[in-house]
Amino acid sequence: MVDRARREFLRKSGIGLAATMTSGFWFDMLAKGIISPPSPALFEDRFGVTREDMKKILEIALSKGGEFSELFFEYRVLNSVSMEEDIIKDSSENISLGVGIRVLKGAQTGYGYTDDLSFEKMKQTALTAAAIASGNSKLSVANLENKSSGLKVYDLDLPMSGVKLDAKVELVKRAYNAALTYDKRIVKVQSALVDELQYITIANSEGLIIADARPQTRIVVFATAEENGISNTGYKSAGGRVGLNFFSNVEKPEETGKKAAEEAVLLLSAVDPVAGEQPVVLGSRQSGVMIHEAVGHPLEADGNRKKTSIMWDKLGTQVANPIVTIYDDPTIPYYRGSYNVDDEGTIPGKKILIEKGKLVGYLQDRLSAKLMNMDTDGHGRRQTYRHNPIPRMANTVLAPGDASVEDIIKSVEKGFYAETYQGGQVSDSGKFTFSVNMGYLIEDGKITRPVKNATLIGTNVDILNEVEMIANDTAFFLGTCGKDGQSAAVTAGTPTLKLRKMTVGGRK
Repeated sequence: MVDRARREFLRKSGIGLAATMTSGFWFDMLAKGIISPPSPALFEDRFGVTREDMKKILEIALSKGGEFSELFFEYRVLNSVSMEEDIIKDSSENISLGVGIRVLKGAQTGYGYTDDLSFEKMKQTALTAAAIASGNSKLSVANLENKSSGLKVYDLDLPMSGVKLDAKVELVKRAYNAALTYDKRIVKVQSALVDELQYITIANSEGLIIADARPQTRIVVFATAEENGISNTGYKSAGGRVGLNFFSNVEKPEETGKKAAEEAVLLLSAVDPVAGEQPVVLGSRQSGVMIHEAVGHPLEADGNRKKTSIMWDKLGTQVANPIVTIYDDPTIPYYRGSYNVDDEGTIPGKKILIEKGKLVGYLQDRLSAKLMNMDTDGHGRRQTYRHNPIPRMANTVLAPGDASVEDIIKSVEKGFYAETYQGGQVSDSGKFTFSVNMGYLIEDGKITRPVKNATLIGTNVDILNEVEMIANDTAFFLGTCGKDGQSAAVTAGTPTLKLRKMTVGGRK
C-alpha cells in the first residue's frame, strides 16, 4: 500500500503574515479588550449580509439539484510577535474575511469561496459549488433559526486580541530572556507569541444558523545549547483558548523559556540509544503525539469510509489491551483543540473511540456520517473559509490507569523512556515512525542517562496490544495537525505508559 503524505505535528506557529484587509471592527471593540458575543447578526450588522441574503444564496446553491447547502462565514484576525538575536524580529497582523459555500449530493461535494460578500459575488460562488449536480432543485431551504451550543470552553476575559502590542512584546521578551540566561551554554533563542480571534457564522439549508467567537493563543520558545562543537535544541510551548490571565495564573513566560533551555542543555550530555526491540515507557509530557498520530488519524471517519484506514473493518472488535480507553473531547475548557461548535454547526461532545480495548467509534463529519449511516459527533473541521470541512481530531486522550509512574519505571530492567518528540508520521497501513528529541535509558528500574537520536518504530495495532501499564499523571501536548493540506489546532493527552516491547532505532 502506498503511504499517505506525511502527517506531522507542526511545532512552529505561523509568523510574518501580511495584513490583507483593514476594518474598523477591531477599533471599537478589541481596542477596548471586548469580544463581541457570538451572534449571526455580526455579518449583517458589520458586513451587510442579511438573513434574507443567506437564505437566497442557500437556495441558489441547491438550484442544480443538490441535497444540502451550507454557508461558512469567517472573520479572523491573527497577530504575531517574534524575537531572535536579542531583537524583536517581526510583528504582524493578518485580517481575513470571506465565505465558503458547500453543496452535497450523495458522496459528491461542490465547494467555492469568496472574500467579496456582495450578493452577486456570493451568487456566482454558490453556482460554482452547485455545479456538481444537474437538474432541477427538489428541495426548499428551511427558515433560518438561531441555535446556540450552550458550551463555554473559551476564556474570554482579557482576550489577547485586545492586548496592546507593547504588552505582547514584553511577554515574548520574558520568555526569551529566561531561556537565554538559563545557562551560559545557551547560544541561540527564538521566542514568539501568536494569537487570533475567529468569528464564524454557519447557515445551512436545513434551517440552522449558529455563530461562535474563538480565541487562540500560544507562546513558543526554541533554545539551542552548544558545547565542544555539539549543539542541540529544546522546545516548549504553552497556551490554548485563553487570554492574558493564562500567562500570570497558569504558566508564566519564564517557565516556558526555562523548560526549552533545560531540554537543550540536558541533550548536550545525551548518548545514542541502544537499538532494537525492548520495553519502552512513554512519558506523559509529549507522548500524546503518538496517540494522535498512530491511533487518532486511523480513526477519522473518511479513511474508514473509503477503506484506506487499517481500522475500517475493525469496528466492534478488540484492537487493544482491555486497559486501553481512548476518546476525543472538543469540550475540555480552554484547551487548544476545543470549540463550542464545529465547522459544520454541530455541537460537539466527548466521543469514545476505543473502550476497554474495543473499537467503538470513528470521528465523524456530516458527509461521512451520512454515508456510513452513523451520527455526526462534532468533528467536522476546516482551516479557513477557503477549505472544505473534513473529519478531524480536537483533544485526543488516552484515559488514565491505576499504576504509579514509579512502579512503571521500576518494572523495567533495561529499556527506553521517551520524553519529547520532533515529529512523526503514520501510513494508512498503520505503520509509524516517531523521532524522539529527548529520551532516557532505563537501567535496573531507574531513569539514568539522557538519550538523543532515537526513533520509535511500529504499527498502531501492535502498540495498542503491547500496552502493559498506564499511570494516572495525564499531561497534554499542544500541536498543529496537518491533513489533506489543511492545518488544525489540536491537543493530545496521555499518562505515562509502558509498552512490553517496541522497536527503538538508533546508532548502536
